[in-house]
Amino acid sequence: MQKLVQGIHQFQQDIFSTKQRLFENLVDGQRPMALFITCSDSRIDPSLLTQTEPGELFILRNAGNIVPPYGTLNGGEAATIEFAVTALGVKDIVICGHSHCGAMSGVLNPSKLDDMPAVRNWLSFAESTQRIMHENYQHIAEPQARLTATVEENVLVQIEHLRTHPSVAAALSRKQLNLHAWVYKFETGQVFDYVPDREQYVPIDGKIAPAADSQLPAI
Repeated sequence: MQKLVQGIHQFQQDIFSTKQRLFENLVDGQRPMALFITCSDSRIDPSLLTQTEPGELFILRNAGNIVPPYGTLNGGEAATIEFAVTALGVKDIVICGHSHCGAMSGVLNPSKLDDMPAVRNWLSFAESTQRIMHENYQHIAEPQARLTATVEENVLVQIEHLRTHPSVAAALSRKQLNLHAWVYKFETGQVFDYVPDREQYVPIDGKIAPAADSQLPAI
């Protein structure tokens, strides 16, 4: 806790004082450019990764960057998505998985979750990911490569779940919203974006990445 307290002191002394006008302007409301859905894992920091300031990202975090299909769970995820799209009018939604994801390791190895029933139940929303890996990736046996493939497939599964949310479907039909599937490799700093035309993830090179549109393969 002492590190956290010292961090607050440093923020107030060194950071807030240099950006006071920015924080004062936030009193008038928020106008984030995107909804960023990612994992709760402490090794990923969306604002650091994207070099965004307070007020620029609306962030949703949970174990495994999961988006339950609409109507399957009366939880905060649906409310957050609806608020971001309907009230805040975000133009982009990013679902960002990451390397070495413990939640996806649990999807591959359910026995690890025997003492964590709440986590096991939550990861039922990645059941399609588990089945895709079981039926389509038997040729990948090396554990790390298999985990990487699971992370990548899960982001695409959750993108499809996202489409079931009425606010998202309506905005997509108006062509006022773009969906993006990313994977962050924290040990190298690389971020990979799924390109539907190529049906693969490619490194983001500083150019505007294409949206994960209707050309995504069916899940």
